[in-house]
Amino acid sequence: MHDLLKLLEENARYTNSELAAMLDKSEEEVAAAVEAYKKQGVIRGYKAIIDWERIDRDYVSARIELKVTPKRDRGFEELAEQISQYDEVQSLYLMSGGYDLALTVVGESFKDIASFVAYRLAPMESVLSTATHFVLRKYKDKGMILVDPQEDERSVML
Repeated sequence: MHDLLKLLEENARYTNSELAAMLDKSEEEVAAAVEAYKKQGVIRGYKAIIDWERIDRDYVSARIELKVTPKRDRGFEELAEQISQYDEVQSLYLMSGGYDLALTVVGESFKDIASFVAYRLAPMESVLSTATHFVLRKYKDKGMILVDPQEDERSVML
């Protein structure tokens, strides 16, 4: 039922009835599959995608690249577990290429994020270097387009 997962990823608010109709399954089959996916840890939760720029709230996010020295017995796992405990960290990925870990971090100001990097990440024993890239505008997030289409105000000459 991989199609079920794709539909839930597209819109987690679909009802079991709607999912059943789209998948040509019974509501009971859909409910059982969703529950099984939850128990297996495949479905980890449901979240709304919020465009924070549209409300009056101080909100800054950044992508932080870390070059690190992995631990002898645990590789990157120990450091990843430690970093993932911080509330500021929204996502954390092991990467290939020019750096090892990629974090998405949020705060109320640029200074909050700079302080997080300077006082929490950079001093960690395994961290060799950091590079912080502030998000200036989100156009698309988690598959959702966040900008309204712009009308072309140019006139047509005939």
